[in-house]
Amino acid sequence: MQASDQATSEQDLSRLSRQILGMRDLVFAEWESEVRRVVAGAKHVLRPILINTLPVFYDNIAEALSPDHPRQHATSNNDIAAAHGNERARMTSYGPDQIIHEYQIFRDVFSRVADAQGVTLSRAEWGIVNASIDCAVREAVKKFTAMHDSMRQRVAASLSHDMRNPLSVIVNGAHVLTLGPPAEKAQGLAGKILDSGRRLSGMIEELLDVLSFHKGETVPLDLSRFDLLELAKQVCADANVSDGKCSVGGSPLVGYWCEKSLRRALENLVANAMKYGDGAEVTIKVAGAHGRMMLSVHNTGNPIPAEHRTRIFQYLWRQDSARDQRGWGIGLPFVQSVAESHGGSVAVDSSSEQGTTFLIDLPVDCRPFVPDEAP
Repeated sequence: MQASDQATSEQDLSRLSRQILGMRDLVFAEWESEVRRVVAGAKHVLRPILINTLPVFYDNIAEALSPDHPRQHATSNNDIAAAHGNERARMTSYGPDQIIHEYQIFRDVFSRVADAQGVTLSRAEWGIVNASIDCAVREAVKKFTAMHDSMRQRVAASLSHDMRNPLSVIVNGAHVLTLGPPAEKAQGLAGKILDSGRRLSGMIEELLDVLSFHKGETVPLDLSRFDLLELAKQVCADANVSDGKCSVGGSPLVGYWCEKSLRRALENLVANAMKYGDGAEVTIKVAGAHGRMMLSVHNTGNPIPAEHRTRIFQYLWRQDSARDQRGWGIGLPFVQSVAESHGGSVAVDSSSEQGTTFLIDLPVDCRPFVPDEAP
């Protein structure tokens, strides 16, 4: 299973939930075919980006359909749908309507495959499926629009600040020219004004591009081929040397990622899990599906409050309270930047029943999604 909580196995689920998991590949095969056929802009999107975090969302639905599971619907206690919207904003030319269209197709395909496979859902169970999809649409579109606004604001502010330098050269140079300097000095000043004008023009063009579309900030990556499970074991061993309690699960998974930045991201997640957990063992899990890899870190203990889950990836955000100062600092924003620079996402699932899981979800082969990298 690739559910976002890391804590559930298929044996823990109801018969219906296991049936739902059994038809997952059929659902995604039909969904992908129809999305490429009818959704504008989807035809040429590479498969790992098109599939995105949806397998995790799907498995969350299966969990929610188990009567004894604490998950009420697929987006409860997690931001996996927001991660989907975030990635659509950064990695595609989609608008909000295409995101909505994709989820509508998902609903229709899910229903058709269930009928074809003889999987019967009650009215209440269909209510869970529909509520999951409806909530996912709202959260994905909200994050999609917020992401675009944030990217535009950040880059626009940065460019606006940088524009002051060439503008200052132009103004000061023009002022000196009004004083009647010697001809040789005037020629030099004119050259500086011309160069600065060209720089300023380029910045304005870039700013106009940003105001229409921008894919966000990235971390420089040095991609290489390695086994993610081995990296997870190394990070876990290092944590245990420092009196930590860490274990690793999953299967070998070889792909193309930046080992240095992914190691730092995983170290940050493990350190946070040990710092904010209840002292019990922290679990790292490695899994792969549909050309994507899922790297998760799970701890038990007090959950992250729902109102803070959308803020913990903000740079230097802190939760202040009388008993605790939760200083996420730059750790989680760095993890998010690493995931996004690889063409993927990071999400969090946190509840008192299931504990807290941070999930990094990336393409297995990131080379097509990293600038200046080719497979």
